[in-house]
Amino acid sequence: MRAGLVQLTVGDDPLENLTRTIPLIRAAAAEGARLVLTPEATNLLSPDRARQQKVLHPEATDPTLSALRAEARAAGIWLLIGSLALKSGDADDRFVNRSVLIDPAGGIVARYDKLHMFDVQISETETYRESAAYRPGNRAVLAGMDGLHLGMTICYDLRFPHLYRRLAQAGARILTVPSAFNPTTGEAHWEVLLRARAIETGCFVLAPAQCGTHPAPHSPDRPPRRSHGHSLAVDPWGRVLADGGVTPGVTIVRLDLGAVDRARSRIPSLTHDRAFEGP
Repeated sequence: MRAGLVQLTVGDDPLENLTRTIPLIRAAAAEGARLVLTPEATNLLSPDRARQQKVLHPEATDPTLSALRAEARAAGIWLLIGSLALKSGDADDRFVNRSVLIDPAGGIVARYDKLHMFDVQISETETYRESAAYRPGNRAVLAGMDGLHLGMTICYDLRFPHLYRRLAQAGARILTVPSAFNPTTGEAHWEVLLRARAIETGCFVLAPAQCGTHPAPHSPDRPPRRSHGHSLAVDPWGRVLADGGVTPGVTIVRLDLGAVDRARSRIPSLTHDRAFEGP
């Protein structure tokens, strides 16, 4: 199976971001990708809560979701929208960070709300509090696609290996990690964590990413948002199959799904769990 990883540099205007996303999805489909994946925050990256309230929508009326469902249908592809910022529509007025899997008929097959919020202080000048604006999800999601299963995750989830083990033991053969990874942590941890999750689970790991400097208003006390890029595809033995570099574009990769069974037969660690006591 061929997969296409779309790499983007989005700003704070969802409609403008859509005009950048659609041509890359079409390019991936034209190159034979059966599964196309976009990164986290496909529709918007903005630190401005007022701006988010103004331009974001609930899932039912979100124009990006509607347009991308139409693209999947027109191209006859499976499309993983890495994530969309959406209004939740419930008593919690925070947004949701939601990954959506679309089938070739344009139907929504699965939804996954990001479990782990990026609440970190990387340095004295670089702090993130995702939970201030986004409500975390509360369930893991295994999605069906052409007779195989995808484990859906988003970005910071990558640092929680038990989630990936659970998905693999439940039947996942591909793990998706759409991201907008920070450049500081990306340089140090991105590739090694993705390779580790592939090795630990015997799964393919597909990680489309945001890249570059995001075009949105900023102030002297809050510099422009930047992302690491390097969309990666990793095989079940931990080998990097493709790296998307640091500019927007499409990376096509061929997945030999038989590699999952071969890796797991060599190292069957998913069946070797033991109960233990302590600490």
